[in-house]
Amino acid sequence: MPRTSDDDARIIIRDVRKRFVLRHTHSFKETFVALIKRKKVATTFDALHGVSAVIREGESVALFGFNGSGKSTLLKLISGVLRPDEGEVLTRGRVAGLIEVGAGFHPDLSGRENIYLNAAILGMEKKEIDERFDEIVAFSEIEKFIDTEVKHYSSGMFVRLAFSVAIHTTLDVLLVDEVLAVGDEPFQKKCLAKIKELQEQGKTIVVVSHSLDSTAKLCPRGILLEKGRVVFDGDSTEAVALMRKK
Repeated sequence: MPRTSDDDARIIIRDVRKRFVLRHTHSFKETFVALIKRKKVATTFDALHGVSAVIREGESVALFGFNGSGKSTLLKLISGVLRPDEGEVLTRGRVAGLIEVGAGFHPDLSGRENIYLNAAILGMEKKEIDERFDEIVAFSEIEKFIDTEVKHYSSGMFVRLAFSVAIHTTLDVLLVDEVLAVGDEPFQKKCLAKIKELQEQGKTIVVVSHSLDSTAKLCPRGILLEKGRVVFDGDSTEAVALMRKK
């Protein structure tokens, strides 16, 4: 029997719409003529249309969809990086997100300094960061570069450090975008093992990935988006099969 109470909900998405302004490059003459004729020089794009979903404590959910379907936008709304134009997104507990490579990193600070910066943004106290610092660095496998400015890091090094910080916080919800694809295979396997460990602890996981089969194995539930709308919400293997028919 389906649950109707939101008492155990970690994420509630209610009738969310997100609109972006697409600014086109125009010559001065074209812009001037458009202003005289009162024509719009920019168009809007609705990335999400009336999206609703409830993700409960302990659930692992995959967001599926082709490029432009709105899945990364939805993940950013859950993380709080973006705000909806209509509707609401509610989260309960501490949310840690790996949304974009290097997001939240200051390029002129060292890896060490960025660990403290990112962990503080995720809500950790300095004492807590001090206690977990060595573990964070060891997991990232970039000990030799920890005091190097991160503007000299490769994208793979960004991912290692960002993921390590995120999964070593006291989190309730973990959001993971395609960023893990940047790391090499051994590190991806280590990340996957850590995510499974968090699942066993009852954490809520939301994943966006183009690796359909592996993501379906990781997440029992799949939400399939198409042109900003939810077209399926259920078993992840069914979501993948439906997507492949498109």
